[in-house]
Amino acid sequence: MITGKKILVTGASGSVGRPIATALAADNQVWGLARYTDPDAKDRLETAGVRTIAADLAALSADDMRGLLPEVDHVLHFAIDMFDEPDFERTMRHNIEPLGLLLSRYRDVDSFLHCSSTVVYEAHPEPRAEDDPLGDFMRPVNPTYSLSKIASEAAVRSVCRLLGVPTTIARLNVPYSVDSGFPMMNLTSILAGEPIAVHPDFPDVFAPIHVYDMIRTLPALLGAASTPAAIVNWGGDEQVGLSEWCTYLGELSGREVTFLQTQQAVKGMCPDVGRLRELVGGPVCSISWRDGMRAMVEASAAASRTAVDAP
Repeated sequence: MITGKKILVTGASGSVGRPIATALAADNQVWGLARYTDPDAKDRLETAGVRTIAADLAALSADDMRGLLPEVDHVLHFAIDMFDEPDFERTMRHNIEPLGLLLSRYRDVDSFLHCSSTVVYEAHPEPRAEDDPLGDFMRPVNPTYSLSKIASEAAVRSVCRLLGVPTTIARLNVPYSVDSGFPMMNLTSILAGEPIAVHPDFPDVFAPIHVYDMIRTLPALLGAASTPAAIVNWGGDEQVGLSEWCTYLGELSGREVTFLQTQQAVKGMCPDVGRLRELVGGPVCSISWRDGMRAMVEASAAASRTAVDAP
C-alpha cells in the first residue's frame, strides 16, 4: 500500500477520484482538486481527511498552478470535463491543454498517473492489448470523447519525454463501486423500468473492475511510471457482457430487465489485462464482478429504505 506520501488527486469529487482520494487519505497527505459544484462532495472529502482545492484546471495558467498547487510525491490525474455537444474546441481547452501545464508544474514528482480510457482503441470484438490500433470508438455516442482521450495521451507522452517526468498512462475500462459507475447507471435504469441499450451487431463484453481493486493496483501502476510513459490497461480479470450483468442485477433486485437494440448503444470494449497482471504479480481483482454488483444492489436497497424511513 501507499503510505506516508504527499499526493494530488485531480477530479477528486468524481466517481473514481473520490473513493481513491478518500482511501489514500488514511495513510497519506492527500490534496483533492475539483471544481466542487456540489458542496456536499467537498465536505465529505474533508471529513475523510482530504485537503480540498476548489479550482478549474482549464482556468489556471502555468503561474496559477505554481502558486496554488502543493509540492507532492505523486499526481493522480482523473479530472475530465464531460459534455454532450460535439465541441472539439472546448475539449482541447478543457481536457488537453491543462495536461501539459500540469505535467510541467510537476516535472519533479516521483510519478504521474494519467487516467485514460479503453475507448481509445479501434472497435474490435476481441480483447485489446496496449499496442493494438487506436480509433474513434465512441463517435456514435459522444463524438469528442475517444478523440479527446487519444489527444490527451499524445500530450502526456510528449511532455513526459520533454521534461523527463516518470509517467503511467492507465487505460481504464469499467470502474464501479457500491454507488457509482456504469453498472450503477444500469441498476438505476432497471429500477426505474427503463430499457438497457445494447448494440445489435457487436459483442457487449467488458472487464469491470471494483474501485477497491483499483486502489490495490495503484502501487504497481505508480511503480511502473517511466520515461517514455508506460501504458497499461486498467480493468478486471473477468470478461463479462453488459446484458449478462444487467440480467444479474435484475435478478438480485427482483425486477424484469428489458433490452433495446440500437446502433447508438456503446459497443463492447474488453481490454487484455496481461500487462497489469505482470505488474501486480498475480490476479488483478480480489472482488469478483458478481460479489461487487451484489453489494451494489444491497447498498442501493438500504439507501432506498433509509430514504423511505426518513421523516
